[in-house]
Amino acid sequence: MRVSIKKDVCIGAGQCALTAPDVFTQDDDGFSELLPGREDGGGSPLVREAGRACPVQAISVTEE
Repeated sequence: MRVSIKKDVCIGAGQCALTAPDVFTQDDDGFSELLPGREDGGGSPLVREAGRACPVQAISVTEE
């Protein structure tokens, strides 16, 4: 699985970090970012739910 965040779309709602805190965090400006080494989702079952929770669909989860 590959997880990515469209930085130009993210509004900093933080739903991803609340839903899957072991994969997502927020930067100093409040925008979402992946934790280091979590580009593959880290095996978290909540990654897809975090993508669905994003109000602007800034998160994409794809199978490799």
